[in-house]
Amino acid sequence: MRIISGSLKGRSIIAPSNLPTRPTTDFAKEGLFNMLQSRLDKDYSELAILDLFCGTGNISYEFASRGCKALTCVEVDFKCFEFIRKTMTAFALPGVKVVRNDVFLFLKICKIKFDIIFADPPYEMPNIEKIHQQVFERQLLKSGGMLIIEHGVKTNLGKLPHFVEKRSYGNVNFSIFELKDSPSEWKK
Repeated sequence: MRIISGSLKGRSIIAPSNLPTRPTTDFAKEGLFNMLQSRLDKDYSELAILDLFCGTGNISYEFASRGCKALTCVEVDFKCFEFIRKTMTAFALPGVKVVRNDVFLFLKICKIKFDIIFADPPYEMPNIEKIHQQVFERQLLKSGGMLIIEHGVKTNLGKLPHFVEKRSYGNVNFSIFELKDSPSEWKK
């Protein structure tokens, strides 16, 4: 894994091999951030971002490197949590909160609204759509906010409310949802 842009551009992250993760490929991550950059109407430093099932922290490091100062990472696995916490400390990234909790329990108690919620659950997780359901039922997105769910090729989330598009990068897929109930803060 490498950080592709921002203050930490080019830095490699070498996670221990015993972590139960499947990090987003650099190719898919670059595609994701290119898409975000084309839609983004604000600087990353102005955004509140939530990274669910953050695993190695791959996506979180990218957001933090690009200047995000209000970033919450949620991971239940203790080894992953410790790795992310130590890496964020080593990189001296401000405004990053690393939370060790079950994602669904966290979503039930969360009272903060976010500009972007990124979720990278295990591809084989049953009921992946439950992430979407909790985010929108709990109203966790700000006006114009985006939910991005990473998933495998067999998962189809296109019929869920607020679906905007699906982006594919090899075996990595991102389903993108946007809260359009009021004026969007994203470029069209």
